[in-house]
Amino acid sequence: MLARRTFLTSLATALLAGCQTVTPAVSSVAIRTIRVDTGPLAAKGQSATAAMIRPMLERELASLRSGHGATLQVTVTGLYLTSYAGGQAVTMGNDTLESEARLIAADGREIARYPILAIMAPSSGGAWYRPDVNRRRIEALVASNAQWIRRYLGG
Repeated sequence: MLARRTFLTSLATALLAGCQTVTPAVSSVAIRTIRVDTGPLAAKGQSATAAMIRPMLERELASLRSGHGATLQVTVTGLYLTSYAGGQAVTMGNDTLESEARLIAADGREIARYPILAIMAPSSGGAWYRPDVNRRRIEALVASNAQWIRRYLGG
C-alpha cells in the first residue's frame, strides 16, 4: 500500500512539475518604495472595501522597505467573501483576495511579476455573529496575501 501511494505521489509530482506559472523568487532585491493600488477593486463597485484594504496591505508590507532599491507595486484586483453563517459556508466556498505584485527597477524596467491569490476559509475571521466579522475576514486575507508576496520576494 505504501509503495503504491509513493508511486502515485511521485507520478503526480512529475506531472505537475511543468505547471509552474510563477517566476521563481527574486532573491535579495532591496525595496525602496511600496505602492498599493486598489483602483481595480474600487472600479468593481467595492470602493469602501478598497479604501480599507489599501492601508492594511501597506502596513503588512512595510517591513520589506529598505532605504534604496526597487519599487514594489501591488495591484488588488479582486475580493470575494462567501456567504457564511457559522459551521460550513453556505456555498461551500472560500474567501479570496486577488492581487498582482510587480517589482520595478529604478530605471522603470520590470524585474518580476507575481500573481497572488490568497484563499482562506470564511471562518478565518472568527465568530460569524460578531458585527466586525467581515473586516476580520478581510484582514486575514490581506495578511495572507502579504505573506505570499514576501515569500515570492525571498523574505
